[in-house]
Amino acid sequence: MNITELLSKNPVVPLVQADDPAIAVETSRALAAGGLKVAEVVFRTDRALECLRAVADEVPEMIAGAGTVLSAEQANAALDHGAKFIVSPGLDDGVVSVAKERGVPVYPGTMTPSEVQHAFNLGLDTVKFFPASIAGGVPALKALASVFRTMKFMPTGGVSPGNLADFLAVPAVLACGGSWLTPKDAVAAGDFDAITALAAEAVEIARKARG
Repeated sequence: MNITELLSKNPVVPLVQADDPAIAVETSRALAAGGLKVAEVVFRTDRALECLRAVADEVPEMIAGAGTVLSAEQANAALDHGAKFIVSPGLDDGVVSVAKERGVPVYPGTMTPSEVQHAFNLGLDTVKFFPASIAGGVPALKALASVFRTMKFMPTGGVSPGNLADFLAVPAVLACGGSWLTPKDAVAAGDFDAITALAAEAVEIARKARG
C-alpha cells in the first residue's frame, strides 16, 4: 500500500480526536461512509493510543495514522498500535528517524523555508504545512513550492470547505488535513450522519478541484 499514491487520489485527511475508542471507531466509520480513505488519529487525549488501535483494528476501510506525534517514543508507540503513517506539528529528527527505521511515511510540520530545507536534507519529499492559514496560506505555499521543486505539502490548520479547493489547486499540495470534518459538537452529540455529510462534501470539493 502506497500512502502517498492513496493521498493523491483521496486528498483530504480528517483528524479524529477522541478519548473513547468506541467514539473513535464510530467517527472513522462515518468519515469512511462519506468517501474518505485516510484518517489521522491525534495524540491529544489520554486514551489516544487505545483509540488508534481500535480504529486500526475495527475500521478496515480506513487507513489510520497517528497525528500530533511529538517524540520518538510516541512515534514508536503509535506504530506499535497500528499506525500506518506519522504526522507531527513540527519537525523533529527523532520522529523522522523512527519512521524511516520502521518503513512508514512521516509528515512533519513545517512553516518556514529553513524547516522545509531541513526536511529535504533528511530525505523527505512530503511535509505538513502548519498552521497553514497563519503561515501564509496559498501564497506562502506557492512561494515555497517555487524553490523546493520536488517537495509536496499537506496544509493543515485553518483549512475549511471555503478554501479547500484553493489549497488543492496548488500543484505542490498532495492533500489537506483538517478538524472541520469532525466538529466536537457533532461528535459529542453522536451526530455521525453530520460527519458523513461533511466528508462527502469534502470529497466532492476535492473531485472538482482535482478534476
